[in-house]
Amino acid sequence: MTKGQKIAVAVILSAPIVIGALLTAMTDATSSKFSPLSSKKIGLVEISDVIYSSDEYVRELRALREDESIAGVILRVDSPGGAVAPSQEIYEEVMKFRDINKPLVVSMGNLAASGGYYISSPAYKIFANPGSVTGSIGVIMSFTHYYKLLSKIGVDIEVLKAGELKDVGNPNRAMTPKEKAYMQTMLDDIHMQFIEDVSRARNIDADSLIPIADGRVFTGRQAIDAGLIDTLGSYEDAVEYIKDFLHIPQKSTLVEKKKPEGLLKRLLTEELFDRIPFLKRASSPAGSYFLYDMSIR
Repeated sequence: MTKGQKIAVAVILSAPIVIGALLTAMTDATSSKFSPLSSKKIGLVEISDVIYSSDEYVRELRALREDESIAGVILRVDSPGGAVAPSQEIYEEVMKFRDINKPLVVSMGNLAASGGYYISSPAYKIFANPGSVTGSIGVIMSFTHYYKLLSKIGVDIEVLKAGELKDVGNPNRAMTPKEKAYMQTMLDDIHMQFIEDVSRARNIDADSLIPIADGRVFTGRQAIDAGLIDTLGSYEDAVEYIKDFLHIPQKSTLVEKKKPEGLLKRLLTEELFDRIPFLKRASSPAGSYFLYDMSIR
């Protein structure tokens, strides 16, 4: 057998192996690029209690948005809202799901008001229970004054400042009319930001929102008529909807991207600090809030 014949035989014998490898590679590439939605999953992010920080929620949302195995997300909101800037950061992260056409559906629990509604508004669809409390499009800032008490016990505090408005809200004296007007102007601006963002998210004309954006709350049933939510339904209804919408088996489990919390941190934050009065965590930080709080009304 000549050298050329040997090469020809080798090529013929190796051809099935080469073709098989190429077909396998093409199949893998095709399946990864065009994998059916039925093989994908639904992500879950839960936002509850007052929103003082956005870091963890934004991290979870971003991880689910960037994960190609996640076809859609359920955002469960049971919160009275919270600080303005963290609420705005979560809102913007929810808005990003629109850019990649990955549906994010909100399920409102007992309370999704003020900042809780704000972060929900950009969702593809908003579910609320008939008795869920939502809305409360407004902004609030409160100050504690104890100068009258201090004067009774003979304590006087003197403040030196450069800038007339530098110590606005000083608890050691009453606020002047000029200071009140200044603070009201700032709150009005933040309030308008709230209205404009809801208008953008819900495609509602801002002028039509203003009459109901006075801080009032709505039941889920009332919120439909106001155009603030899309449909009535429970958490289970929202999950069933998004799985059906994306043709994902109902039995598939939801995926969370929560960062596991260490035992020491949990003991300190949930046990020790909350059980011993003088070690309790500090109250809410100063600043303006998208917050519905019955304790300050």
